[in-house]
Amino acid sequence: MKSLVSILSLSSLLLAGLARAEERCAVAMVDWQPREAVLQLAEQNGWQVRRIRIDDGCYEVLGTDATGRKIDVKLHPGTLAIVQNGHKEDDSKKHGDD
Repeated sequence: MKSLVSILSLSSLLLAGLARAEERCAVAMVDWQPREAVLQLAEQNGWQVRRIRIDDGCYEVLGTDATGRKIDVKLHPGTLAIVQNGHKEDDSKKHGDD
């Protein structure tokens, strides 16, 4: 019985987290900025774009920043405000390989 309660509690937390992620970028598609605007923003920030995709209702830009570091940036689709900014580590650096 305790494990069932634990599973249900964990499931509730996960679903709540997913709902919050989708809410922060909840915009009707007709109000989205075009992909060209995302590319222009990336250029202004010195980003080299490898891929633009949609994740959790946000634009997600994968590429490198002006210094060559890998980036994974989420943008609000209506305003293009940065919702989440993340730098990705090179896998070889994570594992200590040179």
